[in-house]
Amino acid sequence: MKLLRIDSSARRNSVSRQLTAKFVEAWKKENPGGEVIERDLALTHLPLITDEWMLAAYSDPAGLTPAQRETLAVSDKLIDELLAADTIVIGAPMYNLTISAPLKAWIDQIVRAGRTVLWSAQGAEGILKNKKVVVLTSRGGSFRPGTPTAQFDHQEPYLRHILAFIGLTDVTFIHAENQKPGELAEAAKSAALEQLQQVAVGIRRPELAELREA
Repeated sequence: MKLLRIDSSARRNSVSRQLTAKFVEAWKKENPGGEVIERDLALTHLPLITDEWMLAAYSDPAGLTPAQRETLAVSDKLIDELLAADTIVIGAPMYNLTISAPLKAWIDQIVRAGRTVLWSAQGAEGILKNKKVVVLTSRGGSFRPGTPTAQFDHQEPYLRHILAFIGLTDVTFIHAENQKPGELAEAAKSAALEQLQQVAVGIRRPELAELREA
């Protein structure tokens, strides 16, 4: 079993990083011997998409020049990490009602024709099947469905759509809301920690799951 941990906050001790750290801790207890792949997007050079990148990405892989291979090197590495993982946990702080710039740059590198999505006469089909994704967010306010502020949530809807586009449809969101300074912050974070613990406990190696159920 392999877990890919992705952090995307600019802050070293952010709430979203605390959540992903606790998820990894709980996952390791359920999956002794499992491998954790760490990807800190704040410390990763994530090139912007350029004309050269597009030309290389849509060219025949067999005919790529050394320069084109170098252009796609970061994208290839990030996609390989996704392909290798059984479970993916993403720490996603809400910035300006949406995701952080590093997370968007990562998405631009991993949504790629021929590698994570295939095109046919029927349209696009995501390749990354049968993987579990857990998105742990931190937000200054509350954006729960049915509330007046739900319409301003451009974080979860976008992430759900773009992850499904590449085949990642088994996605659980856990929100630590109301994280701006105030009396609501700690209780909301504690609730998110309890929820992620329950989710992590449900993710274990097939053989361990069978033993637990026996």
